Amino acid sequence: MTIAPHADTKAAPVPTQSTYQNRVADYWNAEENPVNLELGKIDDLYHHHYGVGDVDWSVLDEPDRELRRGRITNELHRLEHAQAELLAGHLGPLSPADRVFDAGCGRGGGSVVAHLRYGCHADGVTISAKQAAFAGEQARKRDIDSHVRYHHRNMLDTGFATGAYAASWNNESTMYVELELLFAEHSRLLRRGGRYVVVTGCYNDTYGQASREVSQINAHYICDIHPRSEYFRAMARHRLVPVHVQDLTADAIPYWELRRQADHLVTGIEDTFLTAYKNGSFQYLLIVADRV
Repeated sequence: MTIAPHADTKAAPVPTQSTYQNRVADYWNAEENPVNLELGKIDDLYHHHYGVGDVDWSVLDEPDRELRRGRITNELHRLEHAQAELLAGHLGPLSPADRVFDAGCGRGGGSVVAHLRYGCHADGVTISAKQAAFAGEQARKRDIDSHVRYHHRNMLDTGFATGAYAASWNNESTMYVELELLFAEHSRLLRRGGRYVVVTGCYNDTYGQASREVSQINAHYICDIHPRSEYFRAMARHRLVPVHVQDLTADAIPYWELRRQADHLVTGIEDTFLTAYKNGSFQYLLIVADRV
């Protein structure tokens, strides 16, 4: 594949665009949640998303309290890393000459996963200055900072070059922005034939309006979960054509069932997620689209 233009073409202005985005930035600048930090310490891959796949339930049989906590933490991290690998597996084929864009990169784990898989260059963007600095330090520690870079910018208005990217993604970050603005920016950044991937929680339109549980999740994370249908409408309006859609809801439930038994990591939202998944009002989707 051809070498894309260098992405860092001009400095973006003030990262936030609204009072709400300022609140989101403040939230993530202050966030020190053990369910994010303790899992990342295992291998210095810090993911800000949930996990998928079957659980090794034997971790709960460990009689020693501290060892049990450690085994649960490791198992939750294995599941969240499996989710990151699942997403990254849909970005290709990519070469080391290609650039990829991680929108809402958090503490940077997804960009590292993509680089390790493909050898590609990655630009991660977060509205949190604290996250960008943390992720940059992790890249330097791994000695991959010449290929993986993090930026304190707004994923709705990155300032990166048009058509610079072979692939881009959002991993559980779309609920913080307007989809029209988000997909317009992804469409601008991707070259023709480029690949976009999103993993997200969305509310199920066939259920009706957003359920009480979805509203509780919104309040917990100060986000705004979108209806499933809006993803496809907004993609179509911005030349992003889905080529693969996968319902990961059933694959996500075991993660939450294990997490609610992790007394050192629970945040109080675990039962709400499980109820929403099981009553059908909330879905966990992977959508893969080509830029046409």
